[in-house]
Amino acid sequence: MTAEGDLLWTPSAEQAAATGFARWAEWLARERGVRMGDYLQAWEWSTAEIEAFWGSLWNFFAIRASRPYRAVLEARVMPGARWFPDAELSYAEHALRHADPSHPAILFQREAGPLEEMGWGDLRAQAASVAAALREMGVARGDRVAAYLPNIPQAVVAFLACASVGAIWTTCSPDFGAESVAERFRQVAPKVLFAADGYTYAGRAHDRRAVVAELRAALPSLAHTVLVPHLDPAARVEGTTRWDELLGRGDEIAFEPVPFDHPLWILYSSGTTGAPKAIVHGHGGILLEHLKALVLQQDVRPGDRLLWYTTTGWMMWNRLVGGLLAGATLVLYDGSPAHPSPDALWRLAEQARVTHFGAGAGFYLAGLSAGLEPGKRFDLGALRAIGSTGSPLPPEGFRWVYDAVKRDVWLASSSGGTDVATAFLGACPGLPVHAGELQGPWLGVSAWAYDDAGWPVIGREGELVVTEPMPSMPLFFWDDPDGARYRESYFAAWPGVWRHGDRVRFTERGSAVILGRSDATLNRHGVRMGTSEIYRVVEGVPGVADSLVVGVEQAGGGYWMPLFVELADGAALDDGLRERIRRELRTSLSPRHVPDEIIQAPAVPRTLNGKKVEVPVKQVLLGVPPERAANPGSLANPEAMAFFAELAARRASGQAAG
Repeated sequence: MTAEGDLLWTPSAEQAAATGFARWAEWLARERGVRMGDYLQAWEWSTAEIEAFWGSLWNFFAIRASRPYRAVLEARVMPGARWFPDAELSYAEHALRHADPSHPAILFQREAGPLEEMGWGDLRAQAASVAAALREMGVARGDRVAAYLPNIPQAVVAFLACASVGAIWTTCSPDFGAESVAERFRQVAPKVLFAADGYTYAGRAHDRRAVVAELRAALPSLAHTVLVPHLDPAARVEGTTRWDELLGRGDEIAFEPVPFDHPLWILYSSGTTGAPKAIVHGHGGILLEHLKALVLQQDVRPGDRLLWYTTTGWMMWNRLVGGLLAGATLVLYDGSPAHPSPDALWRLAEQARVTHFGAGAGFYLAGLSAGLEPGKRFDLGALRAIGSTGSPLPPEGFRWVYDAVKRDVWLASSSGGTDVATAFLGACPGLPVHAGELQGPWLGVSAWAYDDAGWPVIGREGELVVTEPMPSMPLFFWDDPDGARYRESYFAAWPGVWRHGDRVRFTERGSAVILGRSDATLNRHGVRMGTSEIYRVVEGVPGVADSLVVGVEQAGGGYWMPLFVELADGAALDDGLRERIRRELRTSLSPRHVPDEIIQAPAVPRTLNGKKVEVPVKQVLLGVPPERAANPGSLANPEAMAFFAELAARRASGQAAG
């Protein structure tokens, strides 16, 4: 078994010297006289001298502004930091300035379909046409433009058009149901809706025209709806304008300059336990953060080919589109990552000559479970970096990448969130890769682990906090006029310190291990335990396909810690399997990690973005009705909650859990 911390890869001196981080460090020494010995020294400088750091990025990336800034940062305060006041710029202008005809802007593939290509000229021309159409529809600076689209080129075009006119973009994936989408979009009152006629997943076409009609009725703010035919080129919905009617206008795109802190887009929290938070990010903050993330942290270069498996409902889509800022080619995929075969995405990586491949941790674990060996089946010679996020990637997942995908590759597990549309911890150029660990904190991110008293700790579990402002922190939440919900979400624990809601442990060498969400942390006999540690062990036991663990406080001070397992095909939860699970937890972790009961569940409830919903399950087991514990529209499999409600009812009546 691969152990946490095992050294798996170290970049060569030549590899480290060729990175975007190295180019920035050389520029910093030449232009500013600031010299960095290594990445961790650069991180220390970037968090101590944050004005100098972010100011250096403005110049290094040659940010274009129609009005200059009068200060990098008015005051180091959270919340309320105001970055680059007086500056005016356009995100879209920077995304479209790399019009290099030597490589495409977008490569696109749908399930089992051919690889399609869009050049930079076509991307710019289509964005210009759609922007002109939006202006004709009366869309102006500050208006909201919503999208109900799959991960297709039209979504990128519509977003850039929206940003170029100074309107505010917001999107949901078409696998979201009508009420789930309406719950999000109603908050922000969009003026225009771009919607697809449907999408394809696992070989099955999902017609969404009826949902589009429902959304038009549910959103009284809509003045126009644009239908994007995706399943059927001839598709129509009454009262909508077809996508092709917007194209071919021949206009050069005009970029509306907006203040640095003008809203760029609105993203949504998962909304499992209440109405989704509508999180607003700004043009300038996202521009600088994504340039830093892509070029300095992930080493994305002009002409690179960037594939990240995502839907438009996950903030990783926004990060993927940011690849245009670095001059990279976006590789978009619409469909199941396992259709028509479990290695479909790896086949695409070969066809598209992908240099940067990314997906959620579950994707790699599925490859491990299926025994895939993509490195033997496909030519992945172009691949330099692999990214993982969404949930912690356990050491076994790291080992599988190096054994089954590619030996000489940079594997970076990252952790961040929709809240900041980026990562706090993860890919750090020049540093080695250790199994199960995130390489370190990102530049400009003053990330620490705090103990319960608010003191930073190393080598021990603590709360993930950020002690200095970042430009991509939310401007505000929509419909939160006094900022109370915003402050409560991040600053209630320690005023002036961002508490993200993850449990983390930093190592002596600066790397980090995410241990799970704080609100799902187990506290058994006074010992706090992260759920991800348990999942790593349990899901490595043959016969276990998925798992979920919660800690339930009981009357009289008792504490019940059940482990729920979803079994692999053909497996049975007999005494032998239960004992193997207990033995692995006892020997790999500790006796305190052994659950009170091991219970078979038909499925583990997950959000639409694939995250386990531990807290709602805990609430249901405490007697809260499922529909109150978790918004059904936020779940990928809301029917899975019924099992836990039935279990809670049986326990309340004194029956055994089974």
